Amino acid sequence: MRPASSPVPAMLAAPSAASVAKPLPAPRSNNSITAQAAASRRDVLAGSGLGAALLLCGAPVPPQARAASDDEYTSETKEVIGKVRSTISMDKADPKVADAVTELRELSNSWVAKYRREKSLLGRQSFRDMYSALNAVSGHYISFGPTAPIPNKRRTRILEEMDAVEKSLSRGR
Repeated sequence: MRPASSPVPAMLAAPSAASVAKPLPAPRSNNSITAQAAASRRDVLAGSGLGAALLLCGAPVPPQARAASDDEYTSETKEVIGKVRSTISMDKADPKVADAVTELRELSNSWVAKYRREKSLLGRQSFRDMYSALNAVSGHYISFGPTAPIPNKRRTRILEEMDAVEKSLSRGR
């Protein structure tokens, strides 16, 4: 390297003998080992793919989540209807209204979580109307708080939907 007093920067100066890179040694040719390793990897992958295919085809399918019976759906839906009617008809001065709203939200959330996954119920008129009514009630209490009274127009629509749900349930829909 050049001394520091040189006007040419050290990087641009000609390399000294100590800084010249030595050539890399030629790679060893172990074709037999490399070929054996590649073959064993192929064998493992092929074997695991074959094993997975056999497991998927031959293994028994685990049972799906238990589908709710019609009687269970009907009874639980009627229970939620009763809770909705009793909660929205409470006076706002009633000291138990906040607790009733909390219970209603827990009950409606569990009802929705349970029956939303049931493909056989999604097309039913009773499910759609019930889901719509629960959405209206929950949305009101989430937006305005548990002690806020439901406006008459919304209450009327919710009660009409509850009547429609009961009618649909009685008809098996």
